[in-house]
Amino acid sequence: MTTLFDPIQAGRLHLSNRIAMAPLTRNRAPDAIPTPLMAQYYAQRASAGLLITEATAISPQAQGYSDVPGLYSTEQLDGWKKVTHAVHAADGQIVVQLWHVGRVSHTSLQPEHQAPVAPSALRAHTKTVLIQDGVPTFVDTSMPRALDAAELPGIVQDYRHAARNAIACGFDGVEIHAANGYLLEQFLKTGANQRTDDYGGNLKNRTRLLLEVVRAITDEIGPDRTAIRLSPVTPANDITDDHPQQIFDYLMHQLAPLGLAYLHIVEGATGGARELPDQPFDYAQLKAVYRTAGGQGAWMVNNAYDKAMAEQALAAGADIVAFGRPYIANPDLVERLQRNAPLNTPDRATFYGGGAEGYTDYPTLDA
Repeated sequence: MTTLFDPIQAGRLHLSNRIAMAPLTRNRAPDAIPTPLMAQYYAQRASAGLLITEATAISPQAQGYSDVPGLYSTEQLDGWKKVTHAVHAADGQIVVQLWHVGRVSHTSLQPEHQAPVAPSALRAHTKTVLIQDGVPTFVDTSMPRALDAAELPGIVQDYRHAARNAIACGFDGVEIHAANGYLLEQFLKTGANQRTDDYGGNLKNRTRLLLEVVRAITDEIGPDRTAIRLSPVTPANDITDDHPQQIFDYLMHQLAPLGLAYLHIVEGATGGARELPDQPFDYAQLKAVYRTAGGQGAWMVNNAYDKAMAEQALAAGADIVAFGRPYIANPDLVERLQRNAPLNTPDRATFYGGGAEGYTDYPTLDA
């Protein structure tokens, strides 16, 4: 029987176990520049089969939260090189999650304080994080403007350029963030996309931008170093869709031939309930559609997994299980799961912003 601690190949990524550290926004990159403290944080967790970085902005326009990292300036690339070097020195594998927040932003975070961009001029009824004098504050997102179709090729090129930068920084690959109500999912879902051009309306049009981004990145760095994160029914950041099973089954047919390293599927509400009675979704069907269409990428599952649930998921056909919040307080999570040891409890007050406290100071079992 496959266990969490067995190795697996995911595209070009040879993973020493089937435990992934999910992306966790921690707001500790002032001026969007990764710090030496971040290098220490990721290196502490390098026993994971795969580390997926916190969501990382592909451009200044893609920023939506204070003190989250970017991947578009020389200073940012220099910072990330220290992170990848530290992780590789600890025998870890790390990919960067590429992010454009779309409408989930605030004018104070946008270039020249302009309005955030979106498929349609529909405000997201959600919050973002601004850090002022070191204190994180949740504020309403700003009203966005609708992107002109002529702007979309530039956004695709921003993704391509960020992927190229990622490999130059030493990352083992990239994960495209197309989940949690951010830009690519905003184009996918009817609750945010009311366009009437080639990027709105039917399934083909609503998946067009996402697929253009995936193809640009796979062309740039290879499909075996490219992955994608999807969240079919999450309500995160005020995102909804009339027929999620329909659009995600359709998307599986389009992604299957592209040869991606893995698909990262958030089951249920991101960071919340796994079952949503008002949004039933058949994840087994989704995976079956992908496999039947020829998709060979590893299947990663995510959302509130513990060890027992993770083992059940592997027995049911999942390949990798991503753990999020447990990794905040347990840098040696792999060892703790192996030894059935108790887990440290994370301190919610230090989740966003700050320094080493609640970030790199959680004790290991050995300590």
